[in-house]
Amino acid sequence: MELQDFIEKFAEQFDETEVSELTAETKFKELDEWSSLIALSIIAMVDEEYDVTLKGNDINTSSTIEDLFNVVKSKA
Repeated sequence: MELQDFIEKFAEQFDETEVSELTAETKFKELDEWSSLIALSIIAMVDEEYDVTLKGNDINTSSTIEDLFNVVKSKA
């Protein structure tokens, strides 16, 4: 599991935010497009791509994309 691959898959959940705008340090909850619907899309993507079940608390306790990646990696 690679961080850059995770960022690209993460970016695919957004309609208006380009992958080039996202980095490991991006505080995803501060993005204009962030919503509970996108959070659900992220949970579904992680389940489908990495066979990992994320909980809402995993997202709430993560600040950056890398934080969330590390949670997924620790559960894989």
